[in-house]
Amino acid sequence: MIPVRGFEGRTVAVFGLARTGLAAARALVAGDAEVALWDDSPKAREAAAAEGFELTDLAAADWSGFAAVMLSPGVPLTHPKPHWTVEKARAAGVEILGDIELFARTVNAAPEHRRPKVVAITGTNGKSTTTALIGHICAEAGRDTRIGGNIGAGVLGLDDMHGGAVYVLELSSYQLDLTSSLKADVAIILNVSPDHLERHGTMENYVAAKRRILLNQDKGDTAVIGVDDAWGQQICTEITAANRRTIVPISASKAISRGVYALDGLLYDAAGERAAQVADLKRARSLPGRHNWQNAAAAYAAARGLGVSPELAARALTTFPGLAHRMETVALIGKVRFVNDSKATNADAARQALSSYPEVYWIAGGQPKTGGIEELADLFPRVIKAYLVGEAEAAFATTLEGRAPAVACGTIEAAARAAYADAAASGRDAIVLLSPACASFDQFADFEQRGEAFRAAARAIAAGRVSEGAP
Repeated sequence: MIPVRGFEGRTVAVFGLARTGLAAARALVAGDAEVALWDDSPKAREAAAAEGFELTDLAAADWSGFAAVMLSPGVPLTHPKPHWTVEKARAAGVEILGDIELFARTVNAAPEHRRPKVVAITGTNGKSTTTALIGHICAEAGRDTRIGGNIGAGVLGLDDMHGGAVYVLELSSYQLDLTSSLKADVAIILNVSPDHLERHGTMENYVAAKRRILLNQDKGDTAVIGVDDAWGQQICTEITAANRRTIVPISASKAISRGVYALDGLLYDAAGERAAQVADLKRARSLPGRHNWQNAAAAYAAARGLGVSPELAARALTTFPGLAHRMETVALIGKVRFVNDSKATNADAARQALSSYPEVYWIAGGQPKTGGIEELADLFPRVIKAYLVGEAEAAFATTLEGRAPAVACGTIEAAARAAYADAAASGRDAIVLLSPACASFDQFADFEQRGEAFRAAARAIAAGRVSEGAP
């Protein structure tokens, strides 16, 4: 773990005792701070107590004795209304921060020879794939690479830092809202489209949270900005005017005069006087589709910002093994391929998967986001049939009426069985695609659990087919 510095001998309240909160509590104690832990969930409190932590009911505590409060990212800071811990902290004048801020302050306080490189990635879609891809390139380049943040391990649970380490961190808007001191050697904003507005209140607030990843960058640092959407274009224009860091625009839809871009699966580096083709992304089996070409452009630009050679960075793109729950093939049963895209928690992310296949048997639904799936109407002709699950069933059925056949299935398991039956009966090569365009919280703890349910359903179908003696 990374012992947190700066709070020695003082007490930090920690609210939210899931992965992030417990990792922060361990790291604070390792850095000689005192901690006061609490969670609204009895189950979470029991888990912390089982680890040996003493619990403090923060609702009844004297907040004047706290040096800061560390909030887990899921705790509302402003919308739909501030959490009660936020109100108590503000009333007592207690600083509110998150685990990324604790990490940033520890990095900033480290002597120069122990200070690692930090690559920070955000965006509405593609964060996890890009984070994993950059980690893969850095590892292939022989760097001591640690991947975490909003993916995998909480950042403070990663191995302690040294001057040769590279931390590749996926950062959500929730985490960035609680971060002010992070100075990323490479900061990436992949794309920006409406999402999490119930948490941020307005699109402007959401964009402002994303932009916090660029705070504190200076000469020698690199900002990689996706310019395929209007918000990204605006951010790129505005930070270019500041003219401090190295700015690398990226695109997967057009040639750009400087930066890195992908066209028709070919990756070009236009950082020099002329654009040079550096990779054929069609050879990268785990990076299908234009959205993944944008991810590859960002990862290549980040690697170059860290000093990785263009040849090595390009070669590593083609050996990337892929990411679980992101357009991941989990089973091939006869001619039917099951593709797990559970991480598509909004319509824009689902668009990326639907655009990658000419025809799909589409499993969609869950806890709906603002706007539903109406914006995907241009892709409905690709949907042979939709299999709807969760809270969004009725709304999605209404949207699809007259545009694509749809059936209410209730659960992932039932949807997988129904989709397989129809796909197998077609006698053709077919794709059963789980790309929900929804959050998972109506039926699952997270998108990973939802994806595992789909994987298990596919395996059960395969096992049943074998037991029945199917060829």
